[in-house]
Amino acid sequence: MSVFKSKAKGALTASVAALATIGFVGIAAAEYPERPVSMVIPYGPGGATDISARTIAEPLGKAVPKPLLMVNRTGAGGATGSVSVKNAKNDGYTMLFARVGSHSVNPAMKAALPYTLDDFVFVGVYEINPVVCATGMKSGITSMDQLIAKVKANPGKVRFSSAGVGSLLHLAGTMVLDSFGVKNATSAAVHLPLKGGGAAATAVLAGTADYICTNSSALASFVANKQLRPLMVTTKEPVPGFDAPSARSLGHPELEGLVGWTGIAGPKGLPSAVADKWRGYLATAVKDQKFLDAMGKRGSVIRLMDPKESNEFIQGQYTAFRKLVDDLNMRIK
Repeated sequence: MSVFKSKAKGALTASVAALATIGFVGIAAAEYPERPVSMVIPYGPGGATDISARTIAEPLGKAVPKPLLMVNRTGAGGATGSVSVKNAKNDGYTMLFARVGSHSVNPAMKAALPYTLDDFVFVGVYEINPVVCATGMKSGITSMDQLIAKVKANPGKVRFSSAGVGSLLHLAGTMVLDSFGVKNATSAAVHLPLKGGGAAATAVLAGTADYICTNSSALASFVANKQLRPLMVTTKEPVPGFDAPSARSLGHPELEGLVGWTGIAGPKGLPSAVADKWRGYLATAVKDQKFLDAMGKRGSVIRLMDPKESNEFIQGQYTAFRKLVDDLNMRIK
């Protein structure tokens, strides 16, 4: 056989193999999902991410033809769970409830973060919620002015809780002090990093921490039960169920960019056909009235962003947070 014929035969074999592979992937995507899908929640029970994930799980579970296995994989401010999805096989059977902390704040704050935004395919952001700053009912603090006055009068003694170093709660607790004119905001109050937003809220309830700035969804039940007192919401208008002034009304419209979000993402290389299916599942789930009512009571705004809008929104938040982190010298090496 000539060299030319040998090369031609090899090229033909390779082409057939490639076509077979494409055909296999197409068939696999068409049949997806054939088994349960693991849904990683990178924060602990009771926090904003967990609440959002488990609330949408019911309508989402009706849209997805196979069971959804909800898994809390906590640690490192959402990084542990995020990395587990980054390293998972990109076949759509391991998906992530991506969050503002894990995918906007973490990249902005942590120099050695073991992933980038490019390591994920975002099928859609579906929830936006404001940040609420709150104190315990027995703290004696009933307004932002009182909180700021206490921090200024007791540098290094007032404590705020968060879902971990590099979480939205960590950034928010410091950003609010800086916006209200507290000098050396990163050291003016003591940061208490805990495992998840639920634990962070409970710390304020127990008096272990003096205040918290976290998403409305994580505080709604505590506020409704008169266990925590909201001091401010980071929206232009007051939030129903939270008897607190807006950041704008207090003279701090710059805090309106301090909001949480939740979306669903898969590992880099997620087949486009699978991503398309997930966008369909989400589009169905966010129309569920029970889900809308439950999230509305927590102050959340439900609006599904397409992949392009989701990426632009996440990148925009990252850019704004990165500037703040650099200005306050909060970058974690």
